[in-house]
Amino acid sequence: MDVKTWTYLIVGITFALYIGIAIWSRAKSTSEFYVAGGGVSPLANGMATAADWMSAASFISMAGLIAYSGYGGSVFLMGWTGGYVLLALLLAPYLRKYGKFTVPEFIGERFYSKTARVVAVVCLILVSVTYVIGQMKGVGVVFSRFLETDYNTGLFIGMGIVFFYAVLGGMKGITYTQIVQYVVLIFAYTVPAIFISLELTGNPIPQLGLGGDVADGTPMLAKLDTVIQDLGFNQYTSDVMGSKLNMFMYTLSLMIGTAGLPHVIIRFFTVPKVKDARLSAGYALVFIAILYTTAPAVAAMARLNLTETVRDRPYSEILNKEKNRENKKYEWIRQWENTGLLAWVDKNNDRKIQYSAGDAFKGKPDFKKKKVNGTFEPVRDPVVGHRLLHNKPTSNANELFVDKDIIVLANPEIAKLPEWVIALVVAGGLAAALSTAAGLLLAISSAISHDLLKGIMRPNITEKEELKASRIAMIGAILMAGYFGLNPPDFAAGTVAIAFGLAASSIFPVLMMGIFSKRMNRQGAIAGMIAGIGVTLLYVFQHKGIMFIPGTTFLGDMKENWFFGITPNAFGAVGAAVNFAVAFAVSKKFGQPPTEVQELVERIRTPGD
Repeated sequence: MDVKTWTYLIVGITFALYIGIAIWSRAKSTSEFYVAGGGVSPLANGMATAADWMSAASFISMAGLIAYSGYGGSVFLMGWTGGYVLLALLLAPYLRKYGKFTVPEFIGERFYSKTARVVAVVCLILVSVTYVIGQMKGVGVVFSRFLETDYNTGLFIGMGIVFFYAVLGGMKGITYTQIVQYVVLIFAYTVPAIFISLELTGNPIPQLGLGGDVADGTPMLAKLDTVIQDLGFNQYTSDVMGSKLNMFMYTLSLMIGTAGLPHVIIRFFTVPKVKDARLSAGYALVFIAILYTTAPAVAAMARLNLTETVRDRPYSEILNKEKNRENKKYEWIRQWENTGLLAWVDKNNDRKIQYSAGDAFKGKPDFKKKKVNGTFEPVRDPVVGHRLLHNKPTSNANELFVDKDIIVLANPEIAKLPEWVIALVVAGGLAAALSTAAGLLLAISSAISHDLLKGIMRPNITEKEELKASRIAMIGAILMAGYFGLNPPDFAAGTVAIAFGLAASSIFPVLMMGIFSKRMNRQGAIAGMIAGIGVTLLYVFQHKGIMFIPGTTFLGDMKENWFFGITPNAFGAVGAAVNFAVAFAVSKKFGQPPTEVQELVERIRTPGD
């Protein structure tokens, strides 16, 4: 069978499982819709949490970021895994002991303020919407490449699947679906890594293969350093992301952003006891570590394979359809070109791909197309064979544009692995994107139906009416996510990092102060949340060229305007510091919280269930 047939088969089976679970686990009460009835076992919840956490960013993008950042990409591994340690130690058990449904509900009652609850809802929605854009975009890209549908069709299919199991089952359906999705995505990630590690180093364990030798006896990392340095890239094993301060702030922002993600926090409301919340976090770390320790090996091996496959490659080999049909050695290049995530242009007319450091094009490649047999096909120059581009080439020698997001998805094709392995990776990428999207959409719908409607607007609403409102809110959240997937904003490429920054600067500090500071009052909490998320939004958006007022800019995307050299994606930690500082400063000007609130803090911090 060819790749397309295998993909339809494997993806079809996984989708059938998701739909079957949704029918079996239909939520019949608000408790089942919001927290799966509170009876999920720690092991099952740990697996579901891992799937909820390992989004399209972890599955598709992380290895690509590490592949091109080298040592500097370790910030993602340290930040994201370190965040789970913070979550397990500082937040999960206490919030589980509090025993309610949502993060804004805790904030509203702890700070005895409906205003605080509304501000928390706004922060939660900003974080979740920003994060979900990347998941929906990932679904569209995977479908458009491997199922040969257009991007919009792929996105609609993904929306339909999420709609079915999230609206029917709520947290109950999402939990058991995520358990299956974890199994799918972890197999999809590790199986190709085992194949490629065995092929390159002779070691079937990718983590060990990363430190092993390639066929000529050279250590793999040393070989990679030599290959990419010869092409003008920085040394893989010593490249860093900015200054040491920026590396520290980036890691810290990812850590506290992880601990503040609302769709992850609510997973710990689904277990029966406080002890189970801690166990869930521990299990989740183990399940996450399987992928996260494999990612550096995938990144390094994929970068080596990609570089050695494309550099100085004659166009005639790539364009020869008959030859490609025989060995499929370069068919992946032709296929990925159709997605716009890979492109090349012959700058020196030598009919070979010159792959080196530097941008190949001014802006993202945009291909001219003509209608051929009823479909639109890219136009190729009849002499040199490369695509004609709207965008002009840059003046440096590099002739190849490679989007980092294709590294994991294209890696099995580059390595010429069996078709079923390629199809398995597709199913894994979709599972990762859909699992996180479902968790985020549930967080959004719960905030609207439980916190805004039930908590503030209509407190006397019946449980049946609230459950109906929850499903309607979920439908609205899915439609909103679909809209942003179809019309992604200009900053969509950095949405994941932005989401972590927003969570770090708004939700994490207020939860920490709510649990560990009995003297923190509502005025301080509200002022801190607004200040933290406000300064982060201003810094991130203005540096990325997103104007609040059309036709104006503030700081621009200039390094000399960065605060102490801190990149916008690392600024969440600064926003968190602003949140803490403003909250404590404002809190001192007002009285202490009521006695019953201080007793609440004392109660949730006391050991025991």
